Amino acid sequence: MSQTKQPTNTGALATLVMVFFFWGFIAASNSILIPFCKTHFNLNQFQSQLIGSAYYGAYFIGSLILFIVSNVLGYDILNKIGYKKGIIYGLWISVAGALLIIPSANANSFPAILGSLFIVALGFSLQQTAAQPFAIALGDPSTGTQRLNLGGGVNSFGTTLGPIIVSFFLFGSVTDTGKEVTITNINTLYIIVAAVFAAVALFFSFSNLPDGKNDERFEKANKAAGALLLMTGIILGIILIGQFTDTSKLVLLLLTLIAVVVILFYSNGAARKSPDGWGAMKYEQLIYGMIGIFVYVGVEVTIDNNFGALLKTPGYFNEMGLDESEISHFISLYWGSLMIGRWTGAIGVFNLSAMGKRIATIVVPFIAFAVVLFANHLKGNDISDLYGYSVVVVIMILAFFYGQEKPVKTLLTVSVLATIFMLIGVFTNGLISVYAFMAGGLCCSVMWPSIFSLAVAGLGKYTSQGSAFLIMMILGGAVLPPLQGVLGDLKDMHFSYLLAAACFAFLAYLALKLKNVLTSQGLDFDSQIGGGH
Repeated sequence: MSQTKQPTNTGALATLVMVFFFWGFIAASNSILIPFCKTHFNLNQFQSQLIGSAYYGAYFIGSLILFIVSNVLGYDILNKIGYKKGIIYGLWISVAGALLIIPSANANSFPAILGSLFIVALGFSLQQTAAQPFAIALGDPSTGTQRLNLGGGVNSFGTTLGPIIVSFFLFGSVTDTGKEVTITNINTLYIIVAAVFAAVALFFSFSNLPDGKNDERFEKANKAAGALLLMTGIILGIILIGQFTDTSKLVLLLLTLIAVVVILFYSNGAARKSPDGWGAMKYEQLIYGMIGIFVYVGVEVTIDNNFGALLKTPGYFNEMGLDESEISHFISLYWGSLMIGRWTGAIGVFNLSAMGKRIATIVVPFIAFAVVLFANHLKGNDISDLYGYSVVVVIMILAFFYGQEKPVKTLLTVSVLATIFMLIGVFTNGLISVYAFMAGGLCCSVMWPSIFSLAVAGLGKYTSQGSAFLIMMILGGAVLPPLQGVLGDLKDMHFSYLLAAACFAFLAYLALKLKNVLTSQGLDFDSQIGGGH
């Protein structure tokens, strides 16, 4: 007798995916805010990348605080209050951060803007930690991936529209893109952002969403908590050294990378000898997965966050370089590429025939590409220089067919492709180079679910804890973009993209390493793919 599947709460799910949209909207909007702040506050490229550091560092700090406090209390705080309230509290924290940006901008204080963005992202950290398991809980566990893929697709839609909408508010009307940005523009934008966050929080409060609690027993991991606190202390120490000494920023960022890797591998080594108190860290695949998420998020963010500076460089795209008001459609194409890939990667979760799936894999990417073009057309951008990108879309369709929705094969394929694209981007100029760098978004689109599903394979009762550790590694978005910024300041913004090529080459190696680790444990996990980010 077959077991009856739990039906999906579609109304609650429709409400929930709204927060996925805003994560993407704000994350992609940073790409427009960065060049504005660089010009307005007369920053170098490294300093401008601190916007990304504040934003993505908050994800790490927020997740860490939640884990440490839960570990001390002996119960999962989020599970106690429920996922619904966790999202509502997170939204109100983001409202406070958005409102604080206004006096920060009026005071002409870049550090205060960084602090305000940090608070916005702290709210997002709480929202994300609650929303991902909440999406799984809103129906049968066997179809949880479908709901996460839906959230990921909506998230990518937010990243596609974000730069366009923010550019509109910063530069005025769709036709007056040359208008100088003022503090008033910034104020208007973040008043609207705060109002929308508040409206969504109120909507959630009065909605019929379930509380979203589960009965999982919280697994204490005191030694793992100590290792993560040590990592945090070292990173804070490095930041202080950077503030009060003249030590090279390149040296400090490399030390940060080394600290993360060494602490994770030391923790895994100690945990394998004596597992008590280490929790999920005793699993080698989780450690590799944490490093993989760190690198993946870092490279996804750094390609985009430094791209505005590259487009403004004379001689790269054209003789004069582009004005910051002219870059939004390329930024939108990058985040739109993530949407193209994620929509395509989600096809496998629908009950289609083999022929229907093949047809959808060809048609859906071009539908998503058309959405990107139409969104830019609405803004008034000239989209004629985006049409040629369809060639790159075709290449990625072939990669999807070759990957067969298998995590190892997919991760290896897109990582190798991305490495090639980055090298083409570095050693060419103009539109070909732009297309190559933007193709990084297509390749990144399916990396999160591939790495995530491989990293938590075989964790059993530690799966929830392992998932929390993986989300902490969004920290990579706070480290790799400023590292590329330093390389751009020292050498050349164009050639700094060799860092992105190196990251993708590492992820290709990681795919093979994870396969070997899992095979040694008797796990053949190359048969399904997890949820999206």
